[in-house]
Amino acid sequence: MTVVSGMVKFLFTFDMDSYAISRIDLPVMRSHGWQVRLRRQGRQFSKFFSDGKYGGTDSALRIARAYRDELLAKLPEPERAGAEGKLTRRNVSGVVGVSRIVIKSRTSRYEFWQATWSSGPGVRRRMKFSVRRYGEERAFELACVARKRGERK
Repeated sequence: MTVVSGMVKFLFTFDMDSYAISRIDLPVMRSHGWQVRLRRQGRQFSKFFSDGKYGGTDSALRIARAYRDELLAKLPEPERAGAEGKLTRRNVSGVVGVSRIVIKSRTSRYEFWQATWSSGPGVRRRMKFSVRRYGEERAFELACVARKRGERK
């Protein structure tokens, strides 16, 4: 997939051959090549491999991959920065895809636990469980179960 941002054209592919490597073409700057970017323990590693300097597109990519592989061999594995189990301002449940919602109007208040998941590209599903109907704990449990079931489908 090609994404154009202003005058910069990026080519994104998602497989191990291109992990941490991006194609960058800046026609206005006459700069074409491959960018290797990795972050480990808060430190950024970045190097640009120009087509002109490294003997063409294929050769520059080959050298960029070798550099990337060398970095991966000597650097520690990335720390998992997922939201799983992490309580934040936006996730008070500690469960990804399960959230507590409060809807207020002038005369009423509706509180529920909501499970959300994707059942396919561009398709979002959700189920709501009322705190008034099920109680706080049971509504949360039902939302967690719904999330797990939805992810399996």
